Amino acid sequence: MSGSILITGGTVIDGTGSPARADEAVLLRDGRITALGRQAVDDAEVHGVDERIDATGRTVMPGLIDAHTHLTFGEPTGNDELFNHRTEAYSSMLSAYNARKVLRAGVTSVLDADCLWNIGCELRDAIEAGIVEGPRMRAGGQALMTMLGGTAGRMIKDEGRTGYATVVTGRDVMVNEIRRQIKYGVDWIKIMVTGLIPSMKGPEVKVWNIDELRTVCDTAHELNTKVVAHCRNSESTRDAARAGVDLIYHASYLDDEAIEAVIETGAAMCPTFTLLGNLADYGEKVGTAPELLDVFRAEIEVTAKQLTKAHAAGVKFLTGSETGFAVTPVGEWHARELEMFVDYMGMSPMEAIVAATKNGAFAMRMEDDLGTLEHGKVADVLVIDGDPLADVRILQQKDKIAEVIKAGKRIDLTTPIPEHKQRTSDQVRFLAACPLTRSLAFTEEQLERMSHV
Repeated sequence: MSGSILITGGTVIDGTGSPARADEAVLLRDGRITALGRQAVDDAEVHGVDERIDATGRTVMPGLIDAHTHLTFGEPTGNDELFNHRTEAYSSMLSAYNARKVLRAGVTSVLDADCLWNIGCELRDAIEAGIVEGPRMRAGGQALMTMLGGTAGRMIKDEGRTGYATVVTGRDVMVNEIRRQIKYGVDWIKIMVTGLIPSMKGPEVKVWNIDELRTVCDTAHELNTKVVAHCRNSESTRDAARAGVDLIYHASYLDDEAIEAVIETGAAMCPTFTLLGNLADYGEKVGTAPELLDVFRAEIEVTAKQLTKAHAAGVKFLTGSETGFAVTPVGEWHARELEMFVDYMGMSPMEAIVAATKNGAFAMRMEDDLGTLEHGKVADVLVIDGDPLADVRILQQKDKIAEVIKAGKRIDLTTPIPEHKQRTSDQVRFLAACPLTRSLAFTEEQLERMSHV
């Protein structure tokens, strides 16, 4: 049992979208929220409490839920590193190391929908067993791909397991792989509906047909398992929704027909702007090709304009950061998606907080039990030194996170986490990023001078 905690004096944002309530008490007992307001204080006086937290001048709110993470990836700089320079044992230990950082960022729950090997499910179980400190997890196995799926081009094998995915060929292989993953404990099945084809210039293209998508959804749903889809163009979003996908990642460049399909079928959406935003805004600092910066920014702007329509029509939005890559390292950017919802989709800070708390419970398959500060709910609570309704960016500032409570237990935010030193075998060392031509090596003046020697 987690004991009891009384939080007093804070302004409560309960995650339901209701107005914030000043000077509201919250009582936590045995991992649950058992009372709020005057009742919380009265109960504490009668039955006593183990701990008290004075939140005067601070905000009390639900723990954040990140619905798109890759905690097993180890923050690779690219696909070659991820696919070809990882061992299962070391990746498992690195995943456990990284899990602690997530909690310290105020994220108490995550959906990790695809992983290297089956580490996601094992990490989830280790956290639940108390072996590893980390956020509550729901996990998928390896993403389902056709041989054209994903962003790794010809690194994807023609069949079988490949990096973080399994290439499925034909209906029987799809069905068997879904059943195998469910046997070994997945909470979600992930499909990479679009992929980059090296011989085709431009953005990702749809590489599954509607019948294949329906096969996946029907098989998973028959076994009470939900389906999430990576969709980076309009046709993929449309067909994924029509096939019965429960949650759509990215939804890049969606058109009105795709929006209508999402509305009609009730799929939820997790745009994951953070990865693109980090590349667009800071990519130059980490060596991203300059010509891509405007491409990433344009994708956000075009997609966000359409997703704003979907939000106005009542589509459920979740926040996800795609944490786990070098441009989205663990524990650093989880809350940026709220900022981007406000800046690009015109959401109010309250609406963004609902997306990151109440709506996120959908990804955890705990909609009746998680994501809000209400009587009987799981006691995942943050105490923030400031007001996220005035500036939602405050949730990205670790020094403003005064308390993280997961299932009624206060998390240690002060003991330093040992420094992670990069293992040399994990990364590819290139001799050069481009050919060293003479025109690159020398100035025009030098070349001119040498030509007269």
